[in-house]
Amino acid sequence: MNSADICILIAIFAYLAAMIVIGVIYSKKNKSSDDFYLGGRKLGPVVTAMSAEASDMSSWLLMGLPGLAMAGSFAEASWTAIGLAIGTYLNFLIVAKRLRRYSSRIDAITVPDFFSKRFGDNKSILSLISALIIIVFFVPYTASGFSACGKLFNTLFGMNYVTAMLISAVVIVLYTTLGGFLAASVTDLIQSIIMTVALVIVLIFGINSAGGWDQVVANVSSLDGFVSLTKTYQGAEGVAPYNGLTIASTLAWGLGYFGMPHILLRFMAIEDPKKLKASRRIAVIWVVISMAAAILIGIVGFGVVKSGAIAELSDTERIIVAIAKLISTHGILPAIIAGFILAGILAATMSTADSQLLAASSSVSQNIMHDFFGIKLSEKKAMIVARISVIVISAIAVFMSLNEKSSVFKVVSFAWAGFGAAFGPVVLFALFWRRMNKWGALAGMITGGVMVFVWKYVVARIFADTILNIYELLPAFIFACIAIVVVSLITKAPDNEAIEVFDEVKLIND
Repeated sequence: MNSADICILIAIFAYLAAMIVIGVIYSKKNKSSDDFYLGGRKLGPVVTAMSAEASDMSSWLLMGLPGLAMAGSFAEASWTAIGLAIGTYLNFLIVAKRLRRYSSRIDAITVPDFFSKRFGDNKSILSLISALIIIVFFVPYTASGFSACGKLFNTLFGMNYVTAMLISAVVIVLYTTLGGFLAASVTDLIQSIIMTVALVIVLIFGINSAGGWDQVVANVSSLDGFVSLTKTYQGAEGVAPYNGLTIASTLAWGLGYFGMPHILLRFMAIEDPKKLKASRRIAVIWVVISMAAAILIGIVGFGVVKSGAIAELSDTERIIVAIAKLISTHGILPAIIAGFILAGILAATMSTADSQLLAASSSVSQNIMHDFFGIKLSEKKAMIVARISVIVISAIAVFMSLNEKSSVFKVVSFAWAGFGAAFGPVVLFALFWRRMNKWGALAGMITGGVMVFVWKYVVARIFADTILNIYELLPAFIFACIAIVVVSLITKAPDNEAIEVFDEVKLIND
């Protein structure tokens, strides 16, 4: 191992140690399960905005999105980013404040808890089903994050993939089990800053290594469809059209925001709902800048490879790692900067994984054990169960991430569709339609979740060469909305108490 590698390792391990220290500090502030899962609803506007977006972006921002653009799928990467930017804005605008006040009014500390209490589900069936959905989609989502960490160290140092992945998983589990929601949120804020700086440094250095911006433009302009919004570059095979329906389905990534448990929890946890406007502005600006930079890095990365500064990559998702490695060859200080950049990839991964682990563990300990099975625990025992749940779910995610050839972007896109379709319509109707009842909510969840699987693994494969081969989130979201309306209307209306609470929250928001 040379001096550059040593400097990179020092920078990365310093970052990892800092995350654990934060976990230890915030472990002292967790006095109850409410503190552990929701931070006692004490988040400020900046932490709310940045932790929500950092927990959303994950490793796909620094690996998946640049890799997609570099591979010639500029159209898919761009329309995905546009959809996510619109989704971020609308989620903060129409969901955040009402969800914060509604969840506080009915004393809900998790998303499944909100569903059950919103519809007066005394048997906690909604809580059980939504908890199971969270586990089904979050475990592979978390596994993709662990996998990204393994790929990082494997590419950098030739370290065994499994060993690297396990070390990363242990660090994430440590600070999450210690500090809970507050630790996850504060570390997410720090991680979002690191991610931003990493993107900027890589972009600037990459342009220089490619021979300047004019050379980057010249390289991609000579390839038909490489930077087109209506075509996809396929190398020697030519170009493929990116039609209107495909664009609409890609924009549907934005719909996923309405159903993301780890983002919705940030809305539920903000201390003052009136400060959500500031959070919205911060979040949208950061999302737009970070995704634009990530896509540009993919384009620039193509130019860097073209210039010969970096060898041809078999996996384009590793382009930022390759550029950081190139930076480290220019001396001790650049090597430390490279370590900082690579810590940004870890930050992107960890900021999502910690939030997912909390959401999944709360589903086990709070929503399944406590709400559905009625197991009563003291606050101390509830905290122990919560932490054990994090460890067990992490172990399952580690097992699922043993395959290093899996695509970070593909795994994230499927999990995103699952949450968006299963929870998104339910959240929107629960907040804005007083006639909705628990049977409509149940129908929406099941229909949305099932249709994601059906569309991706049945419809899209049977009709692979037709317009039906689109991103599964859009059709699944539509079917879920239809199910909610139809089932709610043909079953008994909600009771007076549920309607009164709905009207009370609506009046406060209006």
